[in-house]
Amino acid sequence: MNKTSTSLLLTAFALALLQGCATPQLNKPTDVLYKDGEQFFQSGKYEDAIAQWKKVKESYQSPELTTKAEINIADAYFLNKDYIEAAAAYEDFRKLHPGHERAGYALYRQALSYYQQISGIDTDQTPVKNALTILESYIKGYPTGEYVKDAQEKARDCRDKQLQYELYVGKFYLKSGKYPAAIARFEEALKSFPDLPRRDEVLYNLGRSYLQDGQKTKGREVFGRLFKEFPSSPYVNDANKAMDSFF
Repeated sequence: MNKTSTSLLLTAFALALLQGCATPQLNKPTDVLYKDGEQFFQSGKYEDAIAQWKKVKESYQSPELTTKAEINIADAYFLNKDYIEAAAAYEDFRKLHPGHERAGYALYRQALSYYQQISGIDTDQTPVKNALTILESYIKGYPTGEYVKDAQEKARDCRDKQLQYELYVGKFYLKSGKYPAAIARFEEALKSFPDLPRRDEVLYNLGRSYLQDGQKTKGREVFGRLFKEFPSSPYVNDANKAMDSFF
């Protein structure tokens, strides 16, 4: 036997060994794969759990286990802090199973996945917007749901973060001398968030913006609202000082 034949035989033997090792894993029953995923999940090995549950999905052997695997994959992504993937997985589950008993849970957890992506006020506010949209959908769709109280609290927090962002941008315009832009931002904040705290801060900065823009009458009117609506606000003294410097 020449060297070429020997080499080919050895290669074929090695491939046969590899295939023999891989076959038992590929041939595992779906319920065993699902239980393997559960064991990994309970041990905090979320990536391994996801890998096993994806095999359950790809097997197409058990619709019931496939559905369980889909929601479990989303949970594993969430607990692994892969919030972008978790949000997508929860959304996919809802689209595939809109009438499922866990559809409400998936909607709530999708909102949490966006909520967990929220960072500073001076960064991209898309996660805040997405979280608020999904939270409001849950509150509307499941008014007596298990998570409605928490959803309401987080929705209010998201709206407060949106107000903080409007204040942040408005103050930037005010500091930059772009008074009409600052006025527009603060006026819109008053209209969009009438039921939240920080309105005294908005009124104070709006009044300052009017004064700096040369609109003294409007500035006095806004400060008058501040004094009337929030007489104990810490911004009252600052407003009085601002008034003294312009009148």
